[in-house]
Amino acid sequence: MSPRRTRDWMRQAWGDFRAAEALYSSGNYAWCCFACHQAAEKSLKAILEHFGRPTRGHNLVELLSEVERYVAVPGQVRRACFVLNRYYIPTRYPNAFPSGAPVDMFSEDDAKEALDLARETLRFAERVTGYARSP
Repeated sequence: MSPRRTRDWMRQAWGDFRAAEALYSSGNYAWCCFACHQAAEKSLKAILEHFGRPTRGHNLVELLSEVERYVAVPGQVRRACFVLNRYYIPTRYPNAFPSGAPVDMFSEDDAKEALDLARETLRFAERVTGYARSP
């Protein structure tokens, strides 16, 4: 295990989550959704680091599959990863849609749900790794 890096991954995951909250507050819903994906990704990587299995990649479903080799994953965390996984590309690239810019494709409701789902994933990672967010 590499506890130092686990802590680093968790700190960055919460940092990304705080950025997502700021993006939500400013009305930048597409980037809020992307930052939520990033927070969830880093929380899963923290778990894998905790078990001595640092992993590369951005696909939350694949990372989740790796995590499930070491710990049972609650259904709500599985759902969170499946939903947030959809925000990796389309939140940033206009060619993800037939027309229009990502900035116009994501709503306040999308961003609010993404925040809730990312928070759920982060709390799960805290329980697994034992690294709670800094005050």
